[in-house]
Amino acid sequence: MPRDVFRRRDAGSLAPTLGGRIGRLVRPDWARADTVRRVAAGLLAFLALVMLIRDGRRETGEPVVVAARDLTPGHILGAEDVRTVNRALTEVPGGATRNQEEAVGRTVASPVRSGEILTDVRLLGPRLAEAAVGSSDARVVPVRLSDSGLAELIREGDRVDVLTVGRARDVDAQPAGATVLASAATVVLVAPEHPSTGRRDRVVMLALPAPAASAVAAASLTDAITVTLH
Repeated sequence: MPRDVFRRRDAGSLAPTLGGRIGRLVRPDWARADTVRRVAAGLLAFLALVMLIRDGRRETGEPVVVAARDLTPGHILGAEDVRTVNRALTEVPGGATRNQEEAVGRTVASPVRSGEILTDVRLLGPRLAEAAVGSSDARVVPVRLSDSGLAELIREGDRVDVLTVGRARDVDAQPAGATVLASAATVVLVAPEHPSTGRRDRVVMLALPAPAASAVAAASLTDAITVTLH
């Protein structure tokens, strides 16, 4: 039988040679590699979606008004003092101001840091009086103290008793004794000093129940008002 027949038979043999086996080991399995690539692409797409959702949640939230800079008590808010930001629901306190129109023109009742959310107890108003007194019929009464030095000693949040000494109708009569008009009034604001007005006495805002607030307001029109600190 001719030798070329054996050569052809060896060439078409199904038995792999040593070189063929080594080649199969080093050559990649294209089907398996394609599956790996697809799985990896799916994982990357899933991670991208998770990051997108997370970033979206971080950017969205409840719109609230915050201080654009540090604010002091007695300051009347302007448009440049506030800005609107989005905060997560878990970060929004009760009574938060929701839009700038509600804040502009209001008076700051206590120190506020830049970036702090403005709430109803940070701004002068009925909600502040209610929170200070613990009663829905609370009122805020402005008074000028007969001793201007007292206004420099008291601070927002202090509890004071409000007293008055009635003026005698007769110049020869002895002055009437001190009368306690209200007890445990809460100081909600001590107005800042304004040298340009030429007045040394400063307005003090007191939160009181409605009946006591009316008594203090009426007495402040005719009598000297002072306070004692708790």
